[in-house]
Amino acid sequence: MTCNIRKKFFAELLGTFFLVFFGTGSAVVTLLITEAAGATGIGPLGGLGDWIAIALAFGLTVMICIYVFGKISGAHLNPAVTIGLLVTKNIALIDSIYYIVAQVIGACLGSLCLFLCLGAPAVTIGGLGATAPGLGVSYMQAMFAEFLGTFFLMMVIMGVAVDKKAEPGFAGISIGMTVAAVIVVLGAFTSASINPARTFGPYLMDMLLGGANLWGFFPIYLIGPIAGAICAAFAYAYLAKDSGVCELPQPFFNDE
Repeated sequence: MTCNIRKKFFAELLGTFFLVFFGTGSAVVTLLITEAAGATGIGPLGGLGDWIAIALAFGLTVMICIYVFGKISGAHLNPAVTIGLLVTKNIALIDSIYYIVAQVIGACLGSLCLFLCLGAPAVTIGGLGATAPGLGVSYMQAMFAEFLGTFFLMMVIMGVAVDKKAEPGFAGISIGMTVAAVIVVLGAFTSASINPARTFGPYLMDMLLGGANLWGFFPIYLIGPIAGAICAAFAYAYLAKDSGVCELPQPFFNDE
């Protein structure tokens, strides 16, 4: 591992840690408040307002992490995004492996620290913010929703961060608000993961800490987001083919 990839690895780990800690933390706190009021789930007390608050927690965290870590690693924070960039040759294979490992570790540490901060109720009541389809939502419906949500996110990433003609300085707020918009709409249907690492961390820590076993749902949050990111990356590459803009800025993946 070169010095440069070590820094990128640490940046991806930290960024994904913050994403999971603050993002899923907002969902856990919402569930704890709802439980204390004698209700269950997200929405019974605040309705869509609960999902808007959770969406903003995720979106603002993503935005801040992009501005902090973007110049170091590109701030993918999401294995689906990394794979989308890999298949369009915007990141080297070896770098992508380091990125995904870092993202998974960061997500697991984020869930663990959430447990250490909030105690057992974070697991038994909040489920560490683990994702699952909503009532009446089938397996395939949830997977398709995750596909669409990640497709939208990846198209925005390609347009505002990968495209060298994009206006500088807007990637963070554009991508962060895209994440927020997706969560507002899809939250009640699939919990709006659009990120395999964000789902993996809570699932693993729930299992290790005595919470629910939700691994049967994991293919939804693995296949849907990865397929969505790959399709979006290729779609944008096709749209931008003649203008030759499908290349990331050098600081993102330049092994200096």
